[in-house]
Amino acid sequence: MAPTDDAPLIGVNGLLVRRGDVPRLDLPLRYADSVMKAGGVPVAIAPAGGPADLARVLDRLDGLLLTGGDDFDTERLGRGPVHAAATPTPAEKQDFDFELVRLALERGLPVLGICYGMQLLAMSAGAELCQHLPDEYPDAGSHATGEPVSVRVEPGTKLARILGVEELEVVCRHHQALRDAGNGWVVSATSLEGWVEAVERPDHAFAVGVQWHPELSYEGSHNDRLFRGLVGAASFFAAGRSRVLT
Repeated sequence: MAPTDDAPLIGVNGLLVRRGDVPRLDLPLRYADSVMKAGGVPVAIAPAGGPADLARVLDRLDGLLLTGGDDFDTERLGRGPVHAAATPTPAEKQDFDFELVRLALERGLPVLGICYGMQLLAMSAGAELCQHLPDEYPDAGSHATGEPVSVRVEPGTKLARILGVEELEVVCRHHQALRDAGNGWVVSATSLEGWVEAVERPDHAFAVGVQWHPELSYEGSHNDRLFRGLVGAASFFAAGRSRVLT
């Protein structure tokens, strides 16, 4: 579905990388493609400026997609040393992302978090993180390689209504996992091993995070409904804001 003239604007964050001494935004196009196929207009968000600058950016957006990324600098978060297997997110990017989540949720902005993005949503609410699954689950390797794995969706959740199934096959690329959903969030899907695979906030119109990568699933799969759900919620949000302004 191609975006229309009144299509909602969906902010998309990305990775902070350096080429030499120059920091750059690295944003895989598959995220933007998924937003556009769902009828939204993707807008890249660079981890630059301060809270006031970020607030102005968010005031112009109708929804937010938090992409996958590296691991958390747990020491910076006061949650113990970084695991040897981790690739920590640069400090300025991690700080920016937590502020991004805080301001977006304060505004009631529809949000979809993917992999790192899901963990970011829950950890911003105090969720605990398992830094390296193979330490506790030696058979956890399949979740890091991109092989298809199955997840169970909790009945009665928003995620269940969005996907329309109780179990589905997904693509995972993670070696870390949430131990819980965080304050105000609930677990809406688990792996067959029992790990947290999705979270959502019941008091929010659309605040959902999934540990897997729906943008890597084949076109026409149930995972497409996640992006359509985000864009649909963003359209509703934009319409409500328009009514207030007029």
